[in-house]
Amino acid sequence: MSLAQQKADSPQNVKDFSALMSEYGHLNSLELLDAMINGEFQDNIALVSSFGAESIVLLDMVAEVNPATPVIFLNTQKLFGETVSYRDKIAEKLGLTNIVTVKPSPEDVANEDKNGLLWTRDTDACCDLRKTRPLAKAMNEYGAWITGRKRFQTTERSGIPLIEQDGSKIKINPLAHWNQDELDQIMENKDLPKHPLIAQGYPSIGCMPCTKRVEAGQDRRMGRWSDQDKTECGIHIGENI
Repeated sequence: MSLAQQKADSPQNVKDFSALMSEYGHLNSLELLDAMINGEFQDNIALVSSFGAESIVLLDMVAEVNPATPVIFLNTQKLFGETVSYRDKIAEKLGLTNIVTVKPSPEDVANEDKNGLLWTRDTDACCDLRKTRPLAKAMNEYGAWITGRKRFQTTERSGIPLIEQDGSKIKINPLAHWNQDELDQIMENKDLPKHPLIAQGYPSIGCMPCTKRVEAGQDRRMGRWSDQDKTECGIHIGENI
């Protein structure tokens, strides 16, 4: 068993999320990341990133705090090719040295989605196969994880705190209180490279089959599962990890 897994499996090494919030909840995003990555959860925390439209802001912050931080990238094998290329470009530009690419189990894919069309029948099952389960397995190595969720994105996310409990893990949401204007402004001020699909009308980017272009003026996430009553893939719902 690795040292990281020993830490993840040892509750005494992890403070209660309310205690963490009390001690660190007043910090700005960069300070919070520094405290979590280089302090409380040193060698026991990972950033989970889609390398999507807004991911660059948090990736840039993590690179500034500690470029060796594990960055878990879920390659569902249904992604846009541009997303995979963007991941490599950004990792090199920011100096991120520990990109961990996670894929669904080949055995599970063969058993549950042999023809690759599960998404046409049951998107929740597809997300579970290609996202939720692979991430849960990858997160066995860590006691905490960092997400890029923001309150403004969806109704389900409107009340997320900076620090929360998610199953057996602590979840850090350093951008929870940010709005779209702030994200756009920092990307412009720091000249951070944008995902190439943004210019093509994709302001929110997920898997290729379930992501569509959005018309000017429409909500940025309208292109995600646009023909369904679905706003989350599942990795942030319930005690998944």
